[in-house]
Amino acid sequence: QVQLVESGGGLVQAGDSLRLSCAASGRTFTAYRMGWYRQAPGKEREFVASISGSGSDTSYTDSVKGRFAISRDNAKNTVYLQMNSLRPEDTAIYYCNARPAIPIYWGQGTQVTVSS
Repeated sequence: QVQLVESGGGLVQAGDSLRLSCAASGRTFTAYRMGWYRQAPGKEREFVASISGSGSDTSYTDSVKGRFAISRDNAKNTVYLQMNSLRPEDTAIYYCNARPAIPIYWGQGTQVTVSS
């Protein structure tokens, strides 16, 4: 059974940094483009960042460009999201999944709360 487990969230102040991790188990995701997504209260889940299987290509939504960095360690079957200069509008539950997302792979996510 495939499982994606997100971790690393927390409560921080505006301007702080966090590093999220997504550990995959049950299968190897090296061939998959992987992505981070987020869902703020009362809003639809949105795309944040993605990375190719090799890690050579990345993509970001405009609101996080220059602040967030996605990376992966295929030996550990893990994807990361380094978040710098956090803003209150980054407050959300953050999820990882393939890109495009595969519905059955959604996990519980990790809560990120940024106070002003």
